[in-house]
Amino acid sequence: MEELMAQGMHSADQLQESLAPRAADPNNDWHDCKLNHARCKVSQIQLLQGFRNQMLDAIKGVSKSNKNGLFINSCFAHCQFERQDTWFADDSPMIQNKSVALSIGDWFFDRVGVSSIDCPYPCDNTCHNLVFK
Repeated sequence: MEELMAQGMHSADQLQESLAPRAADPNNDWHDCKLNHARCKVSQIQLLQGFRNQMLDAIKGVSKSNKNGLFINSCFAHCQFERQDTWFADDSPMIQNKSVALSIGDWFFDRVGVSSIDCPYPCDNTCHNLVFK
């Protein structure tokens, strides 16, 4: 069975609901970081990078088969690949100069294997990061 994983490494939903939910943050230490990734403390970014590393370790099996596809960027977003502004736009998120639409199309139509994993945050300047008020 072929699988495709297209995901932002730092999904806004993961951060708000799983990594730092309100119940686990009674002092609101993560409040500003959850609203705007640019306001995260160094220690919070380090924790997020640790989560990234654990996730990459967990998906090693998926990436071994060239029938499976990976497009994992370091954006702070959720559902970014089903939105028109991130799928077809000229400024669509990219990894190695290849857009998500082209990468997934290559995987779906068996044109080429896709195993695209972004560099760690904050290196990707093509992200459409979510910022909450």
